[in-house]
Amino acid sequence: MKVLDLDAVRAFVLVADLASFTRAAAALDTTQSAVSLKLKRLEAHLGRQLLDRTPRLVRLSAEGKAFLDAARDLLQAHERALGALSVEHRKLAIGLSEHVAGANLPALLGRLKAHDPGLVVELHLGMSAALLEQFDERRFDAVIVRYEPDETPRAAGFLAIIGIINVPIVHFSVNWWNTLHQG
Repeated sequence: MKVLDLDAVRAFVLVADLASFTRAAAALDTTQSAVSLKLKRLEAHLGRQLLDRTPRLVRLSAEGKAFLDAARDLLQAHERALGALSVEHRKLAIGLSEHVAGANLPALLGRLKAHDPGLVVELHLGMSAALLEQFDERRFDAVIVRYEPDETPRAAGFLAIIGIINVPIVHFSVNWWNTLHQG
């Protein structure tokens, strides 16, 4: 039986979600080369190519797409197992529109983690409409999506974490979000 390196699986999921080795490395507080090495070792261990890489683009291979949901399940099971030993750890599942994810996202997540080390943030990138549908199905605790002025806003939930962010989380302006986490 093969045993998977959870750090490598976590790196794979982040690279898949963020479509970037550099952003995944920042979110993991490590280097891009360390993330790349973890993924090469994971692929070698599995005997499968999980990612298609080009100098400008990284995307999931067919085998990577097949592995991604199972990888997420593995990480969630790991977090649940750890959580059973500590009541301090809590999960926050956030859906984030590809339209609003920016280069400062890893820094914002770092501030969130520093503020509350017991919080496990599960980040999912996607298109706004799909994220809102998943939010309605209660698959996410919050979503950050692109808001079009002609849309009818939904009842907004709030992420009120002192010193981090205090805004309606379901709908708001992309320009406002970009201004917020650039400053």
